[in-house]
Amino acid sequence: MSAKKSAEPSPESIARSNRQRLAAEEGARALADVERQAIEVRKNMARLRELRETREAADAIRRASLPAPSLTKRTRKLQR
Repeated sequence: MSAKKSAEPSPESIARSNRQRLAAEEGARALADVERQAIEVRKNMARLRELRETREAADAIRRASLPAPSLTKRTRKLQR
């Protein structure tokens, strides 16, 4: 057997090269999908945070505008 490489690649090496190329392309697409999903999650979290902070601010304003609860002590009538 000769260790000499031929100028033309073998069908096995062509197939291996194609598999590697396809795997690399698929990996790049998968990474892009993950990054896009992460961006969507961060946007949604920011939107929800803004809604929560707005609701909490409105609740604080509403509580501040309510009269203070009276602190009178209730007495129970003794039953005899």
